[in-house]
Amino acid sequence: MTTVEFRTAGALEDAEKWTAHNYHPLPVVVASGEGAWVTDVDGRRYLDCLAGYSALNFGHRHPGLIAAAHAQLDRITLTSRAFVHDRFAEFCQGLAELCGKDLVLPMNTGAEAVETAIKVARKWGYRVKGVPDGQAEIIVAAGNFHGRTTTIVSFSTDPDAHADFGPYTPGFVVVPYGDPAALAAAITPNTVAVLLEPIQGEAGVLVPPAGYFGEVRELCTLQNVLLIADEIQSGLGRTGRTFAIEHENVTPDMYVLGKALGGGIVPVSAVAADRDVLGVLKPGEHGSTFGGNPLACAVGAEVVALLRTGEFQERSAALGERLISGLEALIGEGVVAVRGRGLWAGVDIDPALMTGRQACERLAARGILAKDTHGSTIRLAPPLVITEADLDHALTEFAAVLAGN
Repeated sequence: MTTVEFRTAGALEDAEKWTAHNYHPLPVVVASGEGAWVTDVDGRRYLDCLAGYSALNFGHRHPGLIAAAHAQLDRITLTSRAFVHDRFAEFCQGLAELCGKDLVLPMNTGAEAVETAIKVARKWGYRVKGVPDGQAEIIVAAGNFHGRTTTIVSFSTDPDAHADFGPYTPGFVVVPYGDPAALAAAITPNTVAVLLEPIQGEAGVLVPPAGYFGEVRELCTLQNVLLIADEIQSGLGRTGRTFAIEHENVTPDMYVLGKALGGGIVPVSAVAADRDVLGVLKPGEHGSTFGGNPLACAVGAEVVALLRTGEFQERSAALGERLISGLEALIGEGVVAVRGRGLWAGVDIDPALMTGRQACERLAARGILAKDTHGSTIRLAPPLVITEADLDHALTEFAAVLAGN
């Protein structure tokens, strides 16, 4: 065994020994990264085409984000919400304006933000809509992925996420994704919200039928129901717009944000809504020790500043066309279907050829990192800073894997 093999093998062995097996990672041990590239413990470079499930929209160690974090580290990193710090209002105002909403409630992880949205929707239902206490219902879609807390997995239709974690939290109604008629039939006087991903990422980057969200918006408005858009993976530039739901010219009542909001540096999440929705919360009813901490706000404010320029949305739109067209050219050459928007694609591989896991392992052997989901599907979501040349390189390597080279 060479020294190179030993370093990777030893690190993988230690990880396997000391951690719970809640992930099945590829046999790559990353040590550093910059832009769209990472380097492993043995010095081998990989093109990162997963970008932390969109947490790294701006790439690894974006200079502006790193500078903002460094500057804040020299000042103060945590106060808790028991006090107000000097970066808090700046971040909240900037994010509220980016979303076109009155208020922002910062949290840490995406799951926390989803839980926050659920609590706010229920309280709004009781205090504003007049739903009887304990009867609030939230409609969700089959194939959803909103996180892994006990409440969230209660309405998951993925057996891996759902099974063996009961008893489950009641109050959720599951309907098919992309089916406005089924959604309309599920609404009752006790419905307080519809919680949807504008594009279902974990399900394989499923883009809903054109006009779907327009119909959902009309239904929610007509029935006095909140439309909650989970933009944790799809938002903040990933699809070529600031928010994926903008492709349908729809504005939700509440945005749920995370991942890229932390710039790949710290976990940052938030919900954004107007005052008549988020204003239902009173002191003591919801909170987080680390939510809205100074370091998170400093990084988050810089993320908002980057998005204000429109540069990353434009890059995603332009490069996304290049990505999707390059993948569609492989249909019939081992690919059976391609879905996506912007720099985000789900690729179904002919299962007779290989599984998604096998494809990702072979891509990794060629220096390309991607992630499989649901058997024969892989997801590609490179950082928005990727170059045309690097994107073409990834497509070339993917074609080689499909050809068995």
